[in-house]
Amino acid sequence: MEQTNFQLKKQDAQSHEWETQLHHATKATREDWIGRGISYFCIGIIILVVASMLWFITSKGIATFTQNHVSLWKFLSGTNWAPDQGQIGALPMIVGSFAVTFAAAIVATPFAVGTAIFMTEISPNKGRKFLQPVIELLVGIPSVVYGFIGLAVIVPFMRHLVGGSGFGIISATFVLFVMVLPTITSMTVDSLRAVPRFYKEASLALGATRWQTVSRVILRSATSGILTAVIFGMARAFGEALAVQMVIGNAAIMPKNLISPASTLTSQLTTGIGDTIDGTLPNNALWSLALILLLMSLFFNAIVRVIAKRGQLKHER
Repeated sequence: MEQTNFQLKKQDAQSHEWETQLHHATKATREDWIGRGISYFCIGIIILVVASMLWFITSKGIATFTQNHVSLWKFLSGTNWAPDQGQIGALPMIVGSFAVTFAAAIVATPFAVGTAIFMTEISPNKGRKFLQPVIELLVGIPSVVYGFIGLAVIVPFMRHLVGGSGFGIISATFVLFVMVLPTITSMTVDSLRAVPRFYKEASLALGATRWQTVSRVILRSATSGILTAVIFGMARAFGEALAVQMVIGNAAIMPKNLISPASTLTSQLTTGIGDTIDGTLPNNALWSLALILLLMSLFFNAIVRVIAKRGQLKHER
């Protein structure tokens, strides 16, 4: 009888100990809570920083229209840029930014796609060993170096070839072409490698040549990824400032052709932001240009998301 009572007490004590352990967090659980807390804190800081930047640029950018009472339509469609005289037509910079961006993307895309095809389909081993370090080297070169090369090589070459000063959209296009080429190439390589292998095997089994397989199967399957790469390259070109500023001429006038000096949103910002007083019309006008850059960045990101979503739905089907 005493032994039975002892066993019952022992079982009750053990049950109480187990119940205590169940209601108290273990060391692993506490570490998990700490890890989650740190992660949420970091995410909150990032969201706060991004939201603060969006609010700051937006509030500064709309001051031109709320404080100085400048017409939004006149700002976007005006062709005269003289903030000291009250003329802040941003159309020349907008046209210049889009011109160099689209021109650089058009020139760089065929080279990038061709290089990616060579690295993944024609000579995957040798091509990757030779071209991958070159692409990484191009990515690591600072923008100012590209600008100096363009100033010393491209501008004199264009001056000798077509005349004029050599500064202009075409010179900025060649500089941006080299700068965006690694971005488009690397992302295109990843897209081509992501194509399922059995697509290629099935095409070759049906009697298609290697070029037919590449052009009609692999490239079509990787279309969404290639378009995403091009959009990322355009975003890089649209936001580039220093290299473009050194070769485009920085003339805030409507470009007549590809060889005439022009200006972009970023080049105008870098050249003018240090010579203005905070709160004045010239300063607010530059912040409005920065707001346009911000909106275009968000637009490029939205396009990337739409393309990626459509590509995912296509593969699921």
